[in-house]
Amino acid sequence: MIRNERMEVVAQQEIAQNIFELVLKGKLVEDIGTPGRFVHIRTTDGFDPLLRRPISISSSDSGEGTMTLIYRAEGKGTSLLAQKTAGEEADVLGPLGNGFPLAPAKSGDRVLIVGGGIGVPPLYGLSKKLKAAGAEPVHVLGFQSADVAFYEEEFSGLGETHITTVDGSAGTRGFVTDVIRQLGDFDLYYSCGPIPMLTAVSDMMEGTEGYLSFEERMGCGIGACFACVCHTDANEKGYVKVCSDGPVFRAGVVKL
Repeated sequence: MIRNERMEVVAQQEIAQNIFELVLKGKLVEDIGTPGRFVHIRTTDGFDPLLRRPISISSSDSGEGTMTLIYRAEGKGTSLLAQKTAGEEADVLGPLGNGFPLAPAKSGDRVLIVGGGIGVPPLYGLSKKLKAAGAEPVHVLGFQSADVAFYEEEFSGLGETHITTVDGSAGTRGFVTDVIRQLGDFDLYYSCGPIPMLTAVSDMMEGTEGYLSFEERMGCGIGACFACVCHTDANEKGYVKVCSDGPVFRAGVVKL
């Protein structure tokens, strides 16, 4: 069920340079279900900016009625959102999209989880679910530099965790693929991040079942505007809409 709700801001803090963790509370949380879905947030009560901003759900707690979002404040809309404080409200539409399928992961499976930059947040909720189901998550998280890296401790609490940075200021210097090639075999993999990273990971993991979550600019968030179309040969239309058909697709469906 998709809701349009004014949710309460429980807390907000900057957890890395221009990276914010926002906790919201409301009935919408009851319908999140699968990890990897997202919400569309109106960042102001006015008309500038006009469009909502899509933000992935990092984790949720149905008992508390809260969800945690992690986003980068880099434009006008997200910079306005970053100014919200506890006790205020946010106009939220969601939950939207299709998340990561959990059924392919069996108890005892060694599962690779690969995130890049702001693609990391939805993988945290995924890893929590996989861990609870008895799988063994192994995380490889890539960032540009140490000042924009986040959640290493949180992921480490769920399983083996490796950090890479392009400039070498934290973890291994280089890219996620530099670490993955040293980790051995996996039963399954999940990944979220920029297209070049998804391409490299899917190429390296060819032959292993995997699921990719895509980051695309969106207009409506519900499949009406066709702003987030990606090409594919996997269906008769020849394209999919990331907001409504995704954002998660089985590896090989979307052309990279």
